[in-house]
Amino acid sequence: MSQSTELPEFARHLVNLASPRLGGQVLEASDDFFAPKERLLQDIEPVFIADKFDDHGKWMDGWESRRRRGGGHDHVVVRLGARGTVRGVDMDTRYFTGNYPPQASLEAADGAADTPVSELKWREILGPMDLGPDRHHYQAISDDGPVSHLRLNIFPDGGVARLRVYGEPLADWSRFDRDALVELSAIANGGRIAGFNDAHYGDPWVILISGRGINMGDGWETRRRREPGHDWILVRLGAPGAIEQVEIDTAHFKGNYPDQCSIQGALIDNLDDRALAAQAQQWPELMLPTQLEMDHQHFFERPSLEDIGPVNCLRLNIFPDGGVSRFRAFGRPQR
Repeated sequence: MSQSTELPEFARHLVNLASPRLGGQVLEASDDFFAPKERLLQDIEPVFIADKFDDHGKWMDGWESRRRRGGGHDHVVVRLGARGTVRGVDMDTRYFTGNYPPQASLEAADGAADTPVSELKWREILGPMDLGPDRHHYQAISDDGPVSHLRLNIFPDGGVARLRVYGEPLADWSRFDRDALVELSAIANGGRIAGFNDAHYGDPWVILISGRGINMGDGWETRRRREPGHDWILVRLGAPGAIEQVEIDTAHFKGNYPDQCSIQGALIDNLDDRALAAQAQQWPELMLPTQLEMDHQHFFERPSLEDIGPVNCLRLNIFPDGGVSRFRAFGRPQR
């Protein structure tokens, strides 16, 4: 059990599978009298407004049930925005001080997105663990089974500001024709971030989601570089494939977009993320350093892209620093 505020490795760059940006949704709650269940999954950080009250009492930024008087415990059921393998969670009780739950547990299920909650088959992936007031509760998960839904149980009642579910997305290749050109980097297709040298601003994994960024905070942005070198981010593709098209979107990045970018790629087996990062600088170049523009969608295809064969890992280099809203790599998956 971990109640440390230090960010664990799984929370640094793995996807928040429950994010509303991916379609994550709270389907039901046993009770949300004081604060609605929908706030539990919000991507923005929780806040506390001292003098804000509503018809039910003190306004709280999270999910909060009423005080239980008849025994039992409360729960919420979450449908993940992306089906995947859960590697860790954060049960965040920030600003809940005298009203946090003393304990919580997690159950998981795997089913179609439209499966009624009553028909889901649950398995415990985290037994009851102690919670404390006003803090993050990061906890690694050792269950390797696929997960589409989670049930958060709190004992007996109280409030949780945010639930983050960090994991590795799983692709459903049955949706595509066998020779279709596919966005291999997309989270929905199993793509994920595997590392970076800096991510001072934003959430790095959102560069792999659909749509364009909604503002400058919706992307990956590094601090201002004051020393020689350049910044980079690693992407594991959902399946190997020869990259035929690339999109790099600098939407909303105007005074802080990268001057140039390049892409390297490789076909790698049996390396964890840390080992991957250590060797990525030596990979062949898929795209040579290329000028970028502010607040602009950039599209590249051959001959701008080199023929380096099938790859399952990419490294996007930005020179010298700055922000990228979205990154997409397209190829024909080799399954």
